[in-house]
Amino acid sequence: MGHGGGGALSAELVEHVFAPAFGGRALSTLADSAALKLGGARLAFSTDSFVVRPLFFPGASIGDLAVNGTVNDLAMSGARPAYLSCGFILEEGVEIATVARVAEALGAAARTAGVEVATGDTKVVEAGRGDGIYLNTAGIGLIPEGVDIRPQRARPGDVVLVSGPIGAHGVAVLSKREGLRFEVAIESDCAALGGLVESMLAVTRNVHALRDPTRGGVAAALNEIASAASVGVVLRERAVPVPDAVANACSMLGLDPLYVANEGKLLAFVPRAEADAVLAAMRAHPLGAEAAVIGECVEEHPGTVVARTGLGGHRVVDLPLGEQLPRIC
Repeated sequence: MGHGGGGALSAELVEHVFAPAFGGRALSTLADSAALKLGGARLAFSTDSFVVRPLFFPGASIGDLAVNGTVNDLAMSGARPAYLSCGFILEEGVEIATVARVAEALGAAARTAGVEVATGDTKVVEAGRGDGIYLNTAGIGLIPEGVDIRPQRARPGDVVLVSGPIGAHGVAVLSKREGLRFEVAIESDCAALGGLVESMLAVTRNVHALRDPTRGGVAAALNEIASAASVGVVLRERAVPVPDAVANACSMLGLDPLYVANEGKLLAFVPRAEADAVLAAMRAHPLGAEAAVIGECVEEHPGTVVARTGLGGHRVVDLPLGEQLPRIC
């Protein structure tokens, strides 16, 4: 299970098994989506599979995740998402009404994100060999001229921004799965981020790197960028926005919010001279209203993320080994 958690074991699987087997220059950046040139156009291309349990949870469902997860991967390369494919893998015995409910949620999310489901596939596996419904989506989008967003472009001096409070998705899924109740209801932050990214790029095309911190949370996303660009990242721990309800739930469950998955937030690495303008553009968008500066890139300790604690100390924020909360996407 740890190999599917988005942490160190996942990275080892990609590095030692998949990348050598597949090869290719397009794969080498290991970004959220591949940037491709085809017939004079620059395309972003991404695929993702969704095995979340339960299928429906506070604030969203597997159908919403299937759209927003892929749309956001495209947006993290600066692309304007356009078309999706969708594959349904159904377990024998799942009710047609449940399939219809997921399909309706998926269609509604696609319309909200401004993309079209253009093709798809359906498979049915025997009872006991699935988990109700699994989904796979792939997406393509156009990358505007002058946009070059990839993890390798992060530079010392870049400011690190987050688009809003973290941790809600993972806690929302866990609460539904385990029947936990908190004093304040916690809903998933699942949302399509394409519009937010367009608002940022309208201010400047010089955004160096973007990442949506899904599996492995903010900690994994920062480590992946630090490693890809061979830069150090200094995180101001107290500056990271964590809702009180999420912080309290994580404290009770022994979780670190930095490692909890999100489905509607992004991290941005932006040159210091343009950070204020990008932050203002983010805060002017509904999905970035609570955006904040949470750190910076440095030359020291390349490939490592270090957090400045509230007590004035420092701690290394490692890439997680597996995942605190399995099956959250």
